[in-house]
Amino acid sequence: MAVDSILSSPLGPPACEKDAKALQFIEEMTRNADAVQERVLAEILSRNAETEWLQRFKLGGATDRETFKAKLPVITYEDVQPEIQRIANGDRSPILSAYPISEFLTSSGTSAGERKLMPTIKEELDRRQLLYSLLMPVMNLYVPGLDKGKGLYFLFVKSETKTPGGLVARPVLTSYYKSDHFKTRPYDPYNVYTSPNEAILCPDSFQSMYTQMLCGLIERNQVLRLGAVFASGLLRAIRFLQLNWPKLAHDIETGTFNSKITDPALKGHMKNVLKPDPELASFMTQECSKENWEGIITRIWPNTKYLDVIVTGAMAQYIPTLNYYSGGLPMACTMYASSECYFGLNLNPMCTPSEVSYTIMPNMAYFEFLPHDSAGSIHDSSSRLVDLADVEVGKEYELVITTYAGLYRYRVGDILRVTGFHNSAPQFHFVRRKNVLLSIDSDKTDESELQRAVENASKLLAQFNTSVVEYTSYADTKTIPGHYVIYWELLTKDSSNPLSHDALNRCCLEMEESLNSVYRQGRVADHSIGPLEIRVVKSGTFEELMDYAISRGASINQYKVPRCVNFTPIMELLDSRVVSAHFSQDLPHWTPERRR
Repeated sequence: MAVDSILSSPLGPPACEKDAKALQFIEEMTRNADAVQERVLAEILSRNAETEWLQRFKLGGATDRETFKAKLPVITYEDVQPEIQRIANGDRSPILSAYPISEFLTSSGTSAGERKLMPTIKEELDRRQLLYSLLMPVMNLYVPGLDKGKGLYFLFVKSETKTPGGLVARPVLTSYYKSDHFKTRPYDPYNVYTSPNEAILCPDSFQSMYTQMLCGLIERNQVLRLGAVFASGLLRAIRFLQLNWPKLAHDIETGTFNSKITDPALKGHMKNVLKPDPELASFMTQECSKENWEGIITRIWPNTKYLDVIVTGAMAQYIPTLNYYSGGLPMACTMYASSECYFGLNLNPMCTPSEVSYTIMPNMAYFEFLPHDSAGSIHDSSSRLVDLADVEVGKEYELVITTYAGLYRYRVGDILRVTGFHNSAPQFHFVRRKNVLLSIDSDKTDESELQRAVENASKLLAQFNTSVVEYTSYADTKTIPGHYVIYWELLTKDSSNPLSHDALNRCCLEMEESLNSVYRQGRVADHSIGPLEIRVVKSGTFEELMDYAISRGASINQYKVPRCVNFTPIMELLDSRVVSAHFSQDLPHWTPERRR
């Protein structure tokens, strides 16, 4: 259908009639943001009026904002954890939601070292699917012709477990990929993947990655966009290609499937796809055997128009490496979501990563915002919370949500800055996760966790009469996968009993054992995080660090050693003082079962 015959949108001329409806929906939601929010809150409160949580705070069936704000407290996960645990243990009474909790979505944040459990209900899948359906209509405004090819997306399911009461607990994307919404999705020429469902749903990460990469290579000239959920995932795929291209080239040349791939569904699918192609195998060998992998993405997939990856927040650290491998392709961050709730989308997906702003869709949940002051502290007074339509450009807020699935005035922990409005809906730049110090993939390690890990590891030094004087850290993303680097300055009180190299290697493992379950899963199951490294620095290094900070204007009275560093001159100073480097030699303990 000709574009000019379709109802136009203020966002731009839609690519097809289906897109026109999606863009019109975005306009309606954002034009009436406050009214939509009022309706959403009333729906949530009326349907859940008989729940234990709302009755506890004596809401009395009220659905208006004033009563809601006066009676319900602003909460964190720890406040609602006892109720969540009761549901996990099998209590089916209406505790948080009048609708049955269908499963738990595991958050990448942790509580007491374990993944948080976020309750969800079946209809939330419809809400998430609705947001997904808006992404390509927006992208089509900026990148024409995406219906003429395919997307090479590296998508994976992660391990899941069951709670004592029998409910499944799994990451939100695993839930989505295993749902009929994804598995039986209708054909859309603008949204076709090279990866078959069989590969995406294969629980073995090696077999899944191998098959997805092989399919992407076979259809390399069809690929118009490359993606993964996070930037780290796409880089892991490139590293996989570096390590496995000879096997992949052999399969392509001979038309046979690697014997390591044992999954029957994968073998059944590839039997119809894999045919001998010596020319492609020769091309791959020629490109992949070169020492220089700069621009490898566009060399192998020459028609790629953009990368579809999240490069905001902690993922921004991967931008230089992605630029190197892609030859500077645009990076599109299309949506903003979490385990608790899907929030919104980027209406200008081809902007530079530093300018990414997400437009909150007011139909997804009820949103409030806790003001953040210039010093970076958050005002806890619930009376200061601001509604979606009332936030101010330039100010920072912590996101607070009330969801259909039974979270009420819940602090998500994301710090957002308002950059503008689309109609009456605000647009936000993701600033950071609150209190996160180190992150490589979906892991989030805060200062107290790092402190505890250092304390536990340093106990191993006692037999050598050695202690940790000072420490700092950074997330090294130059390696693939990235890994944590911890700088230690040591004090040895007995030179006749020198500290052994092996003891420091054991300290690395002890630190990993002390970190949260999301970190350990990344190390053990997902292979998305490399072995932790301890770099021992010369005595007096941290005094030099303080002198440097003071020379740049820091107050000597208020100076504190930063527990995480990313300023290049400081890292160069630290690295120039390293006397030895040590790595975790084994994997930390991790199993998918939740601790009872």
